[in-house]
Amino acid sequence: MRSSDVSRGLSCVLNSAVLSNSTKRSSRVYKQLSFVMSVSDMFSYIQGCLSADQDVREEIRKVVQVLEQTAREILTVVQSVHQPTGFKDIPDKCAKARELFGTVRTHIADLKTKFPVDQYYRFHEHWRFVLQRLTFLAAFVVYLESEALVTREEVAQILDIEVVRDKGFHLDVEDYLAGVLIMASELSRLAVNSVTAGNYSRPLRISNFINELDSGFRLLNLKNDPLRKRYDGLKYDVKKIEEVVYDLSIRGLAKEAKSEP
Repeated sequence: MRSSDVSRGLSCVLNSAVLSNSTKRSSRVYKQLSFVMSVSDMFSYIQGCLSADQDVREEIRKVVQVLEQTAREILTVVQSVHQPTGFKDIPDKCAKARELFGTVRTHIADLKTKFPVDQYYRFHEHWRFVLQRLTFLAAFVVYLESEALVTREEVAQILDIEVVRDKGFHLDVEDYLAGVLIMASELSRLAVNSVTAGNYSRPLRISNFINELDSGFRLLNLKNDPLRKRYDGLKYDVKKIEEVVYDLSIRGLAKEAKSEP
């Protein structure tokens, strides 16, 4: 048995034996249990807790897998804008993506029923990645519709989840930021493909947007290592878009783009 499993099991003992959140009382009850139960009984009880915990995690994984599939379907829809003819159908593609977000909301509602409302971060690792991906997709759709940065509140509304932690299943601020950074990478790709499609004004607008986004992130003191590494990738996105804008400038296409209505 791994030490992490034992630790989780011991935590389960304390959680089931004590209703109060008092650390001192939990410690006292645990000491009482250790005297009453034999070692074999205690580890048998721990195994029961571990099994129950694994059952919960398995139920969560099943729902998350369905969420991931729906996220891939939305990604397929929105990434079609990178095709030469995709720019003409952006409103239709955004509408289709928003329809699929309805399915996402249904699955998230199901996910909420799989674990106690006060144990969000205990199981957060299971849906963290897909929630970041869904945030990216929501941000990308909103950008395609309005060329504006989606707020955390707007993403929460699209996914039908909370913003405030105390209200239950919510959008963690770091998950929101990670999703926005993924969107930045997608926009750098969009800038390149816009030129290929003959749209020279869009890369200029994307450049302004990404530079504002970069300035905003510079105001943050990021200590989360994965988030910090993802932010480092934003610098490459900025550079990539700047190169696109530079190429347009030296070819005289930037002036032409600015004169477009």
